Amino acid sequence: MAIYYDVHPDNPQPRSIGKVVDLVRQGGLIAYPTDSCFALGTSLDNREGLDRIRSIRKLDDRHHFTLVCEDFSQLGQFVHVDNTVFRAVKSATPGQYTFILPATKEVPRRLLHPKKKTVGVRIPAHSVPQALLSGLGEPLVSSTLLLPGEDEPLTQGWEIKEQLDHVVDAVIDSGECGVEPTTVIDFSGDEPEIVRVGAGDPSRFE
Repeated sequence: MAIYYDVHPDNPQPRSIGKVVDLVRQGGLIAYPTDSCFALGTSLDNREGLDRIRSIRKLDDRHHFTLVCEDFSQLGQFVHVDNTVFRAVKSATPGQYTFILPATKEVPRRLLHPKKKTVGVRIPAHSVPQALLSGLGEPLVSSTLLLPGEDEPLTQGWEIKEQLDHVVDAVIDSGECGVEPTTVIDFSGDEPEIVRVGAGDPSRFE
């Protein structure tokens, strides 16, 4: 059964956050809120955690997972960012955007796009994932909590606990979350490509 943590949205309790961080370090899979919608998250080296996310969401091997990072310096460890892209990404973070960029050697091969060798990265503007990332000291490998056959992600922590009780290890609830996933911008080509229009305003990249 999943452990349920009810945390404050602006000042999440350090004790609860510490327990979740320990659980992630021990190979756990969590459901947690972001500034766009709830996400599933696990540690960078947790192959089983990735398989569990794929199983819950019925994803194939080509799915682009996202590295959710604490800040820009951490993001820079995992993707290559040239000067032009740097300015564009920096101006939109933290925020409701995911950026697809060429990965560095720090990214495990299983997280890369098989042909492009890219990975998705984002920095959320939400106190709960920021507290988790600060405690963890590395990105969370994440995917939107959108269940198969559903048009919108789950928005209520209790509902997630009810539906995913036996397939995740913890649910972190900080109140109702949004229903729109991030806007996804692919910077791996010559021009930025808007792959998905979501919570973030795409016009700045058009």
